[in-house]
Amino acid sequence: MEKAYKLLAVQENISNSQAKQLIDDGLVFVAGKQIKIARADVNPKSRFVVSYVEKIEKIFEDDKIIAVNKPSSVVSESLEKKFNAKLLHRLDKGTSGVLVLVKDEEFRLKAIEEFRNQRVYKEYIAIVSGIISEEMVIDDPIKTSKDKKAKSIISPHGQSARTEIFPLEISGKRTKIKAIIATGRTHQIRVHLSHIAHPILGDTQYGGMSASRIMLHSNRIKIFHYDLTANEPEEFKKFFS
Repeated sequence: MEKAYKLLAVQENISNSQAKQLIDDGLVFVAGKQIKIARADVNPKSRFVVSYVEKIEKIFEDDKIIAVNKPSSVVSESLEKKFNAKLLHRLDKGTSGVLVLVKDEEFRLKAIEEFRNQRVYKEYIAIVSGIISEEMVIDDPIKTSKDKKAKSIISPHGQSARTEIFPLEISGKRTKIKAIIATGRTHQIRVHLSHIAHPILGDTQYGGMSASRIMLHSNRIKIFHYDLTANEPEEFKKFFS
């Protein structure tokens, strides 16, 4: 047997540290199964499939912020080093879309207050199981526990959370929806949609059907005078072509 990261480094002609990072980012597969532990023992004859992330699109930049279109499977924190800026907020690893990093500390503190006071417009696009034919508001508190992995549930002992849902397209037994949130609880949209029996495709943690990724995309953010939009991923379009 051989350590996964060492074998991957040889196969891809990259350094051990690069191989470890690819595995940690969830981008390495063997026979269709994700390799989750870099030091896992694997058969030396194993052939890896690496899902390399496309070039990260920069949406906007000025002297205060850098806004990017984060791909699914990229860890938000990994972009701080890449762009030499601090995260203003974060997206779950499986969620793509608008992510804002800041260069100016004074601006960062003011922007954090905007988030804290729920004065930031946050719009997401998701594809869910089942048919949602009318607009609705989900206003159920969320409680989050963080052990090895964050997990949120609907609970009267949780923090207030409000998600506005707007159906956009229906195809078969799937619906593309727009979700607008003011609060930003951990996994908020994912938990709320699961709670109403319309889990997001690919979100197996909250009861969603298996898919190539979690079908959740941060579509638009408005803060101060900035209005930032990230193009809808190609994976979304195949369900409604």
